[in-house]
Amino acid sequence: MAARALFSLSLSLGILISLCSADWNILNSQRTRNGIKISLKNYCEGWRMNVELHNIREFEVVPEECVDYVGKYMKSTQYEVDSERAIEECMVYLSTGCSLKRDGRDAWIFDIDDTLLSTVPYYKKHQYGGEKLNVTSLEEWMSKAKAPALEHSLTLFNEIKAKGIQIILVSSRREHLRSATIDNLVNVGFHGWSGLVLRGPEDELKGVQSYKAEVREKLVSGGYRIWGILGDQYSSIQGLPSAKRTFKLPNPLYYIS
Repeated sequence: MAARALFSLSLSLGILISLCSADWNILNSQRTRNGIKISLKNYCEGWRMNVELHNIREFEVVPEECVDYVGKYMKSTQYEVDSERAIEECMVYLSTGCSLKRDGRDAWIFDIDDTLLSTVPYYKKHQYGGEKLNVTSLEEWMSKAKAPALEHSLTLFNEIKAKGIQIILVSSRREHLRSATIDNLVNVGFHGWSGLVLRGPEDELKGVQSYKAEVREKLVSGGYRIWGILGDQYSSIQGLPSAKRTFKLPNPLYYIS
């Protein structure tokens, strides 16, 4: 009897929790503080947009009520269109805004994860950012070198390479993933970069933004002109010294500072 009662209590609590988390689905719509009637999709679209605008920061997980929305977005035509538009703006800038010196010191910086290589297959198995990040699990997945290319980024990569611009890859991946990272990049079509910078033991206690800014400072001190940066996190493109132009790809899955 005690076991049956305990089971009934657990079941009731489970149903209650499910109802609370599915509150939006039950009501279909709610209202903002200003009284605007909105749906769950409106709410989650607003959340995603404000992540991209950098108004929402330091989040550890995607809100539970928006996990399904984020998963659908990352698989959608809209995500492809948003990414392609960012790359097109890079192309326009390359053709109209870069007075290249062609002396071996023109440079462009790329992040890697969700800029050149997609981690969506990993996050698909982890509630599209709805689970708190397990670094050990993510690095184990990265070590398998199976991440697919972001095709629009590959097109930009090859265009930049064709112009004789030095491509520098600056990632927050740790140094022990170097071989797997190189294998993965080459296997999906990326080759011909000039430098690959990963985090060493001396960088472990630094924030990603500080670490990447220090890398850029060394490049500038070495005589490089950084014409552009492409990343999916603000920590990849903010901080001094910066580039002539910075470009950000959409990514509501996680936040790295």
